[in-house]
Amino acid sequence: MRSACLSLLLVSVCWALPFRQSGFLDFMMEDEPGSGDVDMGGPPVIDEPRRGPAGPGADPVPTGPVCPFRCQCHLRVVQCSDLGLKSIPEDINADTTLLDLQNNKITEIKENDLKGLKALQTLILVNNQITTIHAKALAPLGKLQRLYLSKNQLSEVPANMPKSLQELRIHENQISKLKKASFAGMANMIVMELGSNPLAAGGVEAGVFSDLKRVSYIRISDTDISAIPKGLPASLSELHLDGNKITKVTKEGLKGLKNLAKLGLSYNQISSVENGTLGMVPHLREIHLDNNELTTVPPGLPEHKYIQVIYLHSNKIAVVGTEDFCPPGYNTKKAMYSGISLFSNPVPYWEVQPITFRCVFDRSAIQLGNYRKK
Repeated sequence: MRSACLSLLLVSVCWALPFRQSGFLDFMMEDEPGSGDVDMGGPPVIDEPRRGPAGPGADPVPTGPVCPFRCQCHLRVVQCSDLGLKSIPEDINADTTLLDLQNNKITEIKENDLKGLKALQTLILVNNQITTIHAKALAPLGKLQRLYLSKNQLSEVPANMPKSLQELRIHENQISKLKKASFAGMANMIVMELGSNPLAAGGVEAGVFSDLKRVSYIRISDTDISAIPKGLPASLSELHLDGNKITKVTKEGLKGLKNLAKLGLSYNQISSVENGTLGMVPHLREIHLDNNELTTVPPGLPEHKYIQVIYLHSNKIAVVGTEDFCPPGYNTKKAMYSGISLFSNPVPYWEVQPITFRCVFDRSAIQLGNYRKK
């Protein structure tokens, strides 16, 4: 009897379906043809081969985003730097937001080179050989915010830049003059880098910055301009004019800059700072006047409530008085000095009275040092 039961059990096992391990997400395939499930109640389901397009009316085969040859593309960023390109590549995806073309050999931006890139926000063309940009080349870029054109051979600021532009870097080119219309309508500009261009003494026309209502940072360094440009925007918080040929600082030059916090005037030929000049910039925190021709400490420092850092090293200052930096009484200056440099001046540092620096935060903030004749 036991032998007969064992025989029946073996037969039933042989008729059973083979074991199949269920994989992750197999439940999604239960209703799909060819999923591996066997229907015991009918004939097996056989997948039909997929057919290609049957004619001109068929749907086209979908393709992915196009990436220019040798470039690297990821999401909406197209990187084509360091490829020796002589022109802007074709087939750039229309939804590109950042296009990097730096360190190539591009010489010209033609009218239709950027056509269709209406979503572009950043264009990097640093270190090419660009001499001309067509007057209509930048017009289609209605969402452009950052334009980097440094280290090229442009002789003028590009025409018809998008009004959406917030940052322009165009230093180290061949621009000899900033015309009044150069930045017309650029009301959204915040950062502007214009240094290391061959600007002449009068190379900045009056009113050139009049439309820049929001700009907070301007750098015009290493040029031949001989005075602080007139009509600078009241919104400025940083102004860098280092390495020029400015000979004096006047009230008119800083008039209206009530928001200015940092002023760079190093490496000029400044011999005087006019009385009342520092009163034009009541919120100034930091001023660099090193490597100039000053013979005295600039007037107005004791009355200024917020200046904390002043660089005066490498000048011709021979005397420092007890009231050159601090007001007569104690605790009348709202912000204590955190940095005063006076080294490389012909002032006998051992004759400077300690009370001179009574409104300095810490003695380590004072840099005197010996004077050595060159």
